[in-house]
Amino acid sequence: MVISLIGYMGCGKSHISKILSDKINFKLIDLDKEISRRNKLTIPEIFEKKGEIQFRKLEREALEEILASEENVVLSLGGGTPVYYNNMEIINHSSKSIFLRASVSTLYERLSKQKEKRPLIANIPDEDLPEFIAKHLFERNAFYSKAQYSINTDSRTPEDIVQEIVEKLYL
Repeated sequence: MVISLIGYMGCGKSHISKILSDKINFKLIDLDKEISRRNKLTIPEIFEKKGEIQFRKLEREALEEILASEENVVLSLGGGTPVYYNNMEIINHSSKSIFLRASVSTLYERLSKQKEKRPLIANIPDEDLPEFIAKHLFERNAFYSKAQYSINTDSRTPEDIVQEIVEKLYL
């Protein structure tokens, strides 16, 4: 079984996936880290040297291979992964998809502290960040909302969120 965690940057995909994979003893794969490993470049380097279109092709290839795996995997997806090609359809077809939902205020609070690690928002002034997040989230929610399960992460502990995932999936 593959469990795919989707959602906007800052919603907790990486953190929740680590705790979940430990709790249920599944292999953990972070899609961005897997793409970096395969290409021996960081994600920003891939964007810079090859462009976003090439990155999205590499992302799709890695996604298809992981979803075809027979292993038990918790897969942490990039925030943009569900938006491109028909990725959301294959994610739903080949895995249990879980949308980690967070409000704009929660995302702002988390992302404003880690802007330098996030190329997409690194150069956005703090006062413009909530509007950027809200607009971007609005565009992506059409894809995220296709997930089989949706879990609100606002004001909740990672352990509580993981427990809800385990209960929803009857693990």
